[in-house]
Amino acid sequence: MAETTYTFHVAGMHCTSCVLLTENELGDVPGIIKVKASLHHHQVAVTGNFGEQTPEALLAILKPVMIKHGYLLALEKQAPRVNWSEFSTALPLAGIFMAAFIILQKLGIVNLVGGGEVSYPTVFLIGIIASLSTCMAIVGGLVLSMSASFAKEGDTVRPQVLFHVGRLVSFFVLGGAIGVLGSVFRLGGTGTFILGIFVALVMFVLGLNLLDIFHWTKKLQPTMPRFLSKHLLEVKKVNHTLTPVLVGIVTFFLPCGFTQSMQIYSLTTGSFVGGATTMLVFALGTFPALALLSFASLGIKDKAKSGVFFKTAGLVVIFFAIFNLIGTFVAAGILPPFFSI
Repeated sequence: MAETTYTFHVAGMHCTSCVLLTENELGDVPGIIKVKASLHHHQVAVTGNFGEQTPEALLAILKPVMIKHGYLLALEKQAPRVNWSEFSTALPLAGIFMAAFIILQKLGIVNLVGGGEVSYPTVFLIGIIASLSTCMAIVGGLVLSMSASFAKEGDTVRPQVLFHVGRLVSFFVLGGAIGVLGSVFRLGGTGTFILGIFVALVMFVLGLNLLDIFHWTKKLQPTMPRFLSKHLLEVKKVNHTLTPVLVGIVTFFLPCGFTQSMQIYSLTTGSFVGGATTMLVFALGTFPALALLSFASLGIKDKAKSGVFFKTAGLVVIFFAIFNLIGTFVAAGILPPFFSI
């Protein structure tokens, strides 16, 4: 039987993780041999032995697979549409959060900008935002897929516990390794300054992508090579007692911009303790949402107000990026510490 390729348009993709998740989920559908998704064109091409099956019939099968992750497949190209009305709610919510954070900064309760360092409360909040964003969609997909696989064998709780323990431990150990790597390279003032700016720019692009206004910004987000990430996902298919632990470790290397920005910052700490604590606190911030997802199959993208949430989160992430940039310039002596007490 000859292979046939059908191309569908995808609505809802924000980043490289979305591309990876789309290819991974559709690749598991029986009869599909190859899947190639494009973030730039918002398309996915599926190849398989479909026989006389029409694109419409295949779409009816694939649509439910992706809609549970917040993506909508269609035969016709969907014109980019920005729901500006959502900003009427997102702007005040983000404004309240920013004002509260600045007040806490002034009171010295939360030191957001100090010596060019990102405080642990800030790292924790970034983790919370990351866990609810589309950048963590691939991790959520891994959790759900692994949960379903073990649930068939009547094993539900143990794999979840092993996954989260493996994830937290690996983020601590690997984060520490990154911190040690920074000390080996002996990052000087200039190196720390450049990396600080890079972290701020990565977070700024993440925020813009969450706002979903400028589609060209999605191409600016740095990530590891897709072929490497794609092979890492194969670990979920390994039938072994320790598979959940391996899956938890793999999440450290998946293409989430939030994770990568914290990894870059961990490099600037120049110590095992600094890097390990930063990544552990970030992982703890992502834990509540991922735990709910794994134990209760909950997801923010299934909510009616997800658009408002993503725009609010995007504004807050941009806020963090600007403040991190300010902190970098303050540490370099270019700006006065006007946000300190």
